[in-house]
Amino acid sequence: MSQRDILLSIRDLRVAFRLEDGGRFEALKGINLDIPSNSTVALVGESGSGKSVTSMAIMRLLSDYGCEVDSASQILFEGRDLLRMPLAEMRKLRGHDITMIFQEPMSSLNPVFTVGDQIAETLMIHEGVGRAAAWQRAIELLQEVGLPEPEKRVRAYPHQLSGGQQQRVMIAIAIACNPKLLIADEPTTALDVTIQKQILELLANLQKKHGMSVLFITHDLGVVGEFADEVIVMRHGEIREQGPAQQVFEHPHDSYTKALIACRPKLDHRPQRLAVIEDFLKPEPYVPPTDRQRGYAQDDKIILDVQGLCVNFDVRAGLFRKRKFEAVKNVSFQLAHGRTLGIVGESGSGKTTVGLTLMRLRTAAAGKALFEGQDILAMDDKAFRPYKRRIQIIFQNPYASLNPRFTVSSILTEPMKLHGIGANAQEREAKARDLLNKVGLPAKTMEKYPHEFSGGQRQRIAIARCLALQPEILICDESVSALDVSVQAQVLNLLQDLQDEFKLSYLFISHDLAVVKHISDQVMVMNKGEVVEQANADDIYRAPGNDYTRRLLSSIPRGWTPSAELAGLPI
Repeated sequence: MSQRDILLSIRDLRVAFRLEDGGRFEALKGINLDIPSNSTVALVGESGSGKSVTSMAIMRLLSDYGCEVDSASQILFEGRDLLRMPLAEMRKLRGHDITMIFQEPMSSLNPVFTVGDQIAETLMIHEGVGRAAAWQRAIELLQEVGLPEPEKRVRAYPHQLSGGQQQRVMIAIAIACNPKLLIADEPTTALDVTIQKQILELLANLQKKHGMSVLFITHDLGVVGEFADEVIVMRHGEIREQGPAQQVFEHPHDSYTKALIACRPKLDHRPQRLAVIEDFLKPEPYVPPTDRQRGYAQDDKIILDVQGLCVNFDVRAGLFRKRKFEAVKNVSFQLAHGRTLGIVGESGSGKTTVGLTLMRLRTAAAGKALFEGQDILAMDDKAFRPYKRRIQIIFQNPYASLNPRFTVSSILTEPMKLHGIGANAQEREAKARDLLNKVGLPAKTMEKYPHEFSGGQRQRIAIARCLALQPEILICDESVSALDVSVQAQVLNLLQDLQDEFKLSYLFISHDLAVVKHISDQVMVMNKGEVVEQANADDIYRAPGNDYTRRLLSSIPRGWTPSAELAGLPI
């Protein structure tokens, strides 16, 4: 490839962070990569691989305090070294020629300014246009990124938009000045499968329309398979493999790349255990396990019978008026003992509301929830107290669901103490250590605080906390959606092991249909608060009977076709 075809070139990029104990952590260990003009390059790897550090280095957003960039490193943009460019010149470049979409739009958008103000600000700073012209251009950009009613939405505040709409606003800001390079850092991680597909298609179309280059950062190889031209796989600050997307997907050379591909649950396989990274780093070749059979059986004991569940919310309809919003409409289902019922649907479909209502964290307007024949929704608080132990919930965000002021020991033993489990503190401590062992964490974890753990480790602690009360039903509310695919595989394997050992019953709530297919015996599809389809997992994926279900299934990324080399792997 000729030099003029290269838009950005990174040479021997080394970045280290100074630690509190005086040591150094090497985040990037001499990486080399090229981003051609008018192309999409995917940078793939787990958390901690160095993907985001690479993007922050390109944007010169790494703090000078505590961060060291090697003096021999180069980041050449159209021949100019960004690392040695005067800061004033870099500021002009940043936001105009090089722009970035961050992972969490709600944290990136200013909550006190309308989205129109935030788009217009970019245009006024970098293009020098007046406010009226910038405001009109903001409306045009919102229309270009597919936001409905752009004339109305331009005056909206970020909190008035959904997650997908907020991400479209971030894209509008990023393309406002027709950049040459757009960096997208995990822009679809927390989005529904249908919204994810829309954002990916939007980015692909904008890339072709504007002729820009896109550096797409993600932990999920499957997401980028449909539109990336080249793929770069990173691990521990090093590049493990890179090449054309089709070559990397069909003929991966590195064991780590093969592991990333195999970790993701697939629709045509349901192995007894998902592959994890360590399976491919062993000297002996990985042998895929046999498939697990799923589905409800005629003689299954029903542990939870939900009948005609309705949940309403009060929504403000004016200064002094409120109206009823039907979040859940006449939902009925049965959960069998030792089985998993998957609940899928887009954001706003009512999935989470169903789970929270069963925990009595939301109030039902109508309906019953019979737990072994007893209606837990009709009980008073005193009568429901014993059932709090028997029904537990694992929340989506492990960073928010654990008390940051408590050690792991306190997090695990406090619920035992409240529910009278264990004769004394020593017995509860011993049980807590045993639970940590079951979820794959060492005993020394006990005296640490939540901030000292990764997301996957925190989710394991949250699972251990639920198990401390010896529940019979676990509600998993998007409990693996924010995790790397490799960590996700570990947590899914753990949940399956616990179900096999303790015969737990799961309500598994997720927008990821491949994950739901892997772990569920039966699947219930929700749309706008209603159940549109319900059947055994294999049946619903093989022959969906509802148009909405078919649309969800069609949105699952299917970026490549396995080659003969990988035909035996669960991909």
